[in-house]
Amino acid sequence: MSVTKTQTGITPAGTQQEAVCWSCKAPSGGGHFCAACGKIQPLSREADYFAFFALPQKLQIDESSLEQRFHQLSWKLHPDNFVRASEYERNLALERSSELNDAYRTLRDPISRVEYLLLRAGVRKEGTTKQQAPPELLEEVFELNESLDELREAKSEGLPAGAGGDLTELRAKLTEAQANFQEKLAEVDAELKAVFAEWDDVPVGIEGDAARKSVMAKLNELLNRRSYIRNLVRNVGIELEQG
Repeated sequence: MSVTKTQTGITPAGTQQEAVCWSCKAPSGGGHFCAACGKIQPLSREADYFAFFALPQKLQIDESSLEQRFHQLSWKLHPDNFVRASEYERNLALERSSELNDAYRTLRDPISRVEYLLLRAGVRKEGTTKQQAPPELLEEVFELNESLDELREAKSEGLPAGAGGDLTELRAKLTEAQANFQEKLAEVDAELKAVFAEWDDVPVGIEGDAARKSVMAKLNELLNRRSYIRNLVRNVGIELEQG
């Protein structure tokens, strides 16, 4: 299903101009190859990664089916199949093969999949996330940062940490905190999975615009929360590994 971006999200592209084959000038069908003459087609500006695999814009994907489609398309679009074709067709094959790899890498991972969907909808901006502690975690984050500061200070001075006990005790405390936040990360992932199902149940078309906007806001908030907690876990791990 080909899609376009709107204010409230992404909706079916039923009003788009029908794609015409560059070679035979017949309606191409909007796929990788012309439905009339079989020639490889250029990428559509409106097409997204879901449409590339002829998938509906759902967040719950059968990964084995996605992998199978990927291997099938890899074979069909491989540049070696176009060595005797025109230079234009060879370039199209290279373009399609590159896009295929990008699409597969993005869609096979649930987190990159939802991030991509929100980027396409304009709800999320690439490379920008809100690094702000969730209100209910403020106290735990404050204690964690204090312990991290104590560990850094103790390591820099080569002395036992003060109020937190010796280095062994402080490391144990941080390891416990890291495990606690890893559990919270797993909880966020479970919440995301539930909201994925919500998204997939939203009606297609204008009647689903309000619901799509609401669900995308939930997804974006959960991604921000996940990013913050993941960074906490990573930072603790770095400090503990540094000796």
